[in-house]
Amino acid sequence: MFKAFLIKYAEIGVKGKNRYLFENALVDNAKRALDKVDGDFEVTKENGRVYATAKSKFDFDDAVDALQHVFGIVGICPMVQIEDNGFEDLADNVIKYIEDTYEDKNFTFKVMARRARKNYPMDSMKINAELGGKILDAFPETKVDVHNPEVILNVEIRNHINIYSKILPGPGGMPVGTAGKAMLLLSGGIDSPVAGWMTAKRGVVVDAVYFHAPPYTSERAKQKVVDLAKIVSKYSGPMNLYVVNFTDIQMYIYDKCPHDELTIIMRRYMMRIAEYFAKQEGAQGLITGESIGQVASQTMQSLAATNEVCTMPVFRPVIAFDKQEIVDVSLKIGSYETSILPYEDCCTTFVAKHPVTKPNINVIKHSETKLSEEIDDMFKKAVETAELIKIG
Repeated sequence: MFKAFLIKYAEIGVKGKNRYLFENALVDNAKRALDKVDGDFEVTKENGRVYATAKSKFDFDDAVDALQHVFGIVGICPMVQIEDNGFEDLADNVIKYIEDTYEDKNFTFKVMARRARKNYPMDSMKINAELGGKILDAFPETKVDVHNPEVILNVEIRNHINIYSKILPGPGGMPVGTAGKAMLLLSGGIDSPVAGWMTAKRGVVVDAVYFHAPPYTSERAKQKVVDLAKIVSKYSGPMNLYVVNFTDIQMYIYDKCPHDELTIIMRRYMMRIAEYFAKQEGAQGLITGESIGQVASQTMQSLAATNEVCTMPVFRPVIAFDKQEIVDVSLKIGSYETSILPYEDCCTTFVAKHPVTKPNINVIKHSETKLSEEIDDMFKKAVETAELIKIG
């Protein structure tokens, strides 16, 4: 019965004169999501409302699922949209809507009319009362409850008349593409996909870089990261994933530097490489999944030591999350089961037995002087031979 969806947004509504830019981005992203669904859809905006209208047969569940992956949407309302042919025709359509939507009519309800078109001959209170009476006459088992109803029947009087009562949840946030671009350091763990998802939720376009260390990490480990990127991209949109061969750099650091500083110095070179690709992509910052105190490389001193090599901001969305809070988000977005697959990445393969937890930046810099010019050649080779995988 449903041929259209009313798409609700929240935060966009408080924007000022540039609100239309956010609305346009939301429309474009909804169109792109629905392009993957069988059927032909038209997505339009009209006076603070966004509509997705099916022009052909379509799979209802697939369409809802597609819209539930579009940031900026807080509610998806399957609706019946009719022409204004007078109140009696509206009442007939409301009765038919309830008949088709609710098999069990033993519920409490209230009517909430909104008369956006002020030339309609009845005001909102009158519409509420008259439609409520029509519903009670048609379905005597229903009851009116204006305080805590089980069903809220929404009737919007606009250029057309919208009738709906169910609001399916959207992911919230802001439309992707309205807040710049950032480069995600993506590993095979639980945290970094969540960090990428959270940043994209604020409207940021996300690309990613993964550090691969063959033969110490397998092709399965690489595929795991590709699969995680695909999960994030369902929400964030198309993503460029750079796969960097990090083996030579890791082994060289392992040979030349104190082992308790290994993780910090490796992370510093990862940040340098990630920033290289971020600048290449025109990004404004880096994203990591680091959380204070979770491991030795994520103490305040360690984070300061890795930040020191960056010239652009480093965003850490889960910085104050407990591990369980991060796991909860990963379960919500569907990345958890992939993240816990037992394929090690380079961050876990070369962990020192007793890593330094409070590194001194000057000491770290002194250790890096032992790497000589050879590390620069390795850096150049790593970025030049990186594999680019287009995701989504």
